[in-house]
Amino acid sequence: MSQPGSTVGSAAHAWRDALVAVLAGLAAMVVTAALGLWAAGATGLPGSAFVPVVAAVVVMAAGGSVGLSGDAGAIAETSASLTVMPLSVTLAGALVTAAGFLRPLRHRAVAGTRELAGRAARLAALWALGLIGLSGLARHTFTLPVEDPTGGIIGDALDASPKVGFEADIPVTLIFGLLWLAGVLALALLVSRRAPLPARLVRFQEPVRPAAFAMVVLLLGYVLLGLLAGLVVMATRGHPAETVAVILLGLPNLVWLALTLGLGASWEGKVEGPFGLPMPQALDSVLRTPQDSTLNLRTLADYDGRAWWLAAVAAVLLLATAFLMAARSPARTRPWQHAVHMAVALTLTVLTVCLVARISAHYGLSLLGIGDLGGGLGGEVSLGPRLWTALGAAAVWGLVTGFLGSLLASRVHRRGEVEPTVD
Repeated sequence: MSQPGSTVGSAAHAWRDALVAVLAGLAAMVVTAALGLWAAGATGLPGSAFVPVVAAVVVMAAGGSVGLSGDAGAIAETSASLTVMPLSVTLAGALVTAAGFLRPLRHRAVAGTRELAGRAARLAALWALGLIGLSGLARHTFTLPVEDPTGGIIGDALDASPKVGFEADIPVTLIFGLLWLAGVLALALLVSRRAPLPARLVRFQEPVRPAAFAMVVLLLGYVLLGLLAGLVVMATRGHPAETVAVILLGLPNLVWLALTLGLGASWEGKVEGPFGLPMPQALDSVLRTPQDSTLNLRTLADYDGRAWWLAAVAAVLLLATAFLMAARSPARTRPWQHAVHMAVALTLTVLTVCLVARISAHYGLSLLGIGDLGGGLGGEVSLGPRLWTALGAAAVWGLVTGFLGSLLASRVHRRGEVEPTVD
């Protein structure tokens, strides 16, 4: 029997571990968001709005929801909406939180379901408290200047000076924030070889863990390539502050979009008004049309022929990923099994990218329901995937590269192989 004192001590250690993981994860997200917004010039926002904006960015990065509202007086209307996930902030929080969750388990071969569930529940409880605190900070209202054709009559006499504000939706943020955390913890257990699993799940680690690890390496590889490209751009073309802002706020949004485009996926969207996306000029040119435009390799290459290199980069990195997956898999796994594992893993990865990388932003102002008086303020940005095309392309690429990667890895010593003995 376990002693009461040891039980209380282990529970206290588990709460301490959870607190360290939560604080470290949230700190990584806050620092990343604050530095990115600082580089973007957000410290100059009126009304001490910098802290609320940082909190809002972290809330969105953790899967939460921040709603926009507008007010322009009795006879004017404003409309605003924003759906975007700053994936640089998301990635920083996910990596640090996962590392904090796995660290106390790193010397264990097997862990009970009850223990893992208890650790996850403690972490979730503290994570929820952190999200509530950030959601409380994530609220602010801005008064926006507007082009007034009446020479001030609208603003002074009719009280139609437009205002737009944002506020975190706490219930929705808690639901999706906890789902985000559950995904991070589940992926951490799947990816790490040292992470213990319940005894009944150990038999599933051979087909799942190599594929999950390979997909994480693929995504991080694209982020690393994007970081190197950003540093080159910063060194050769200037604009260091804007480049740093993109790197710290939305680098995965760009490079994981490039991954799907390289696979042959298509996206639809448009950019109008002064709004824009932190993206290369060619992407902005494709999307800046009156109607929704199709974004794929062909339309992108019409503006920049170097876009075809995205397919070549995808082919090389996917083949390397498939090789890595096969090299970490048991030697008895057959090539067709590698192909299926790769296809399933890549399809799920592309599905996740399509869900988290979509963007929608709109702001408009009208008086008596007529026109857009926002002048330079009104605009819209949208970008979303053609989902089934993307998933189909991922499945085909996964089957082909998975099979080829298995053949390449057949020359490498793998787990489960027995070296031939020489008499």
